[in-house]
Amino acid sequence: MLKRNWLYGVVMGLLLIVLEVFNYRSVVRNVSMEVYGVVIGIIFLALGIWVGSNILSPKQKARSLMAKPEEIDLSDREFEVLQLIAEGLSNQQIADQLFVSRNTIKTHISNIFAKLDVKRRTQAIQRAREVGMI
Repeated sequence: MLKRNWLYGVVMGLLLIVLEVFNYRSVVRNVSMEVYGVVIGIIFLALGIWVGSNILSPKQKARSLMAKPEEIDLSDREFEVLQLIAEGLSNQQIADQLFVSRNTIKTHISNIFAKLDVKRRTQAIQRAREVGMI
């Protein structure tokens, strides 16, 4: 993510520098004016990095604030399913072990994903480890 923020800042800064150089080339050929354009480019580079890291990633900050397992309100069965997912079992294997249908397991997994704010099984396992659930 930091790499994306730096890239965003660099691109915005370079774009501004190019625009300033073209603007000053067409108006006046003065060395101090080109230096002024570079300074403005550097300012916008720093501003782009700040915007990219502070404003464009509120979801990441929200995830880092949710670090307590008790705040993630998994039912006992969902927690059990999450543990079996972490063991690497498939939906059918989990259903067979818990004596329920595969569709019930899919529902539990869907609920787990929603509560952990993830989209994949690997993300759910990683998120559960981050907050100390498993």
